[in-house]
Amino acid sequence: MFDWMVWTTPVAVFFTCIALMLVGMTVWEYKSPTTLRRGWLPMETTRGDRLFIGLLSAAYLNLVFIGLAGKFQEWMSLEAEPSIWISFVLSMGLLALVMRKG
Repeated sequence: MFDWMVWTTPVAVFFTCIALMLVGMTVWEYKSPTTLRRGWLPMETTRGDRLFIGLLSAAYLNLVFIGLAGKFQEWMSLEAEPSIWISFVLSMGLLALVMRKG
């Protein structure tokens, strides 16, 4: 069924993290219902809103990194393209920032 998908380790870790976040957010919402709050985002948000915005931001950051990986290799005179794990760590940091301060 999933033969068309290239299941590399970063892809598996990414989807596992998203699934765990959704389960965790569901349990958290059940135990402690959320309220609207205003952070540095230009609107009042709930935890679920911030998770959605953070996941979109993380996905776009990963796409930009993948798109520019060849340029990074050229600009920094690297022997190979930088590891996708770098963008994974940066995108999870961005997600954590949006969840905490957004």
